[in-house]
Amino acid sequence: MNLRYRHLAAVTAGLTYILILLGVYTSLMGAGASCSLQWPLCDGGVLPQTAAGWIEWTHRLVAMITGFFILGTAYGAWKHNRDPRLKKATAIATVFLPTQILLGAVTVKGYIWFGSIQHLIVLAHHATAMIIFAATVATTAWAYSAARSEATTSLSHSSTPADD
Repeated sequence: MNLRYRHLAAVTAGLTYILILLGVYTSLMGAGASCSLQWPLCDGGVLPQTAAGWIEWTHRLVAMITGFFILGTAYGAWKHNRDPRLKKATAIATVFLPTQILLGAVTVKGYIWFGSIQHLIVLAHHATAMIIFAATVATTAWAYSAARSEATTSLSHSSTPADD
C-alpha cells in the first residue's frame, strides 16, 4: 500500500472531522444563516461582510477543500489499489458527497423554504456528515491495515530459509 495514499486517506479523514467540528461551531454561534441566507454567495458577494458571515464562509471553504480531498481519495482507491474495502468505503463517501452539499445549501436556504421542518433538514445534514466521516475513517484504517499485512507478508517470504 502506497505511503502517499495512506497519508491522503488520513488527511481526508482529519479534514472531515475538522469540518464537522466547524459545522457544529457555526451552528452553535448562530452563524448558519449569517450570509443573508444566500448560497453559494455571502452577503451579496463572494466574501462576507460580518464576523458571523466569516464563520459560515470558513465552514463553506473547508467543506469545498474537504470535498476535493474525498474525491481524490476515491480516485486513488479506484485507480491504484486492489483492496475492495477501500473502493467500497470511498464510493460511499463519494455517493453521499453531493447529497451533503445539497443539504448544506438547503440548510442555509431552508429557513425561507421549509420553516417548521428545518430541524429535519439539519438532522439529515449531520447524519450524512457522519456517514461520510465513517467512510473516510474506514478507508484510512483499511489502508493502514493493508500496508501492515503487506509488510508482514513480504517479511515472512524473505525470511523463509531456502529448501536444499
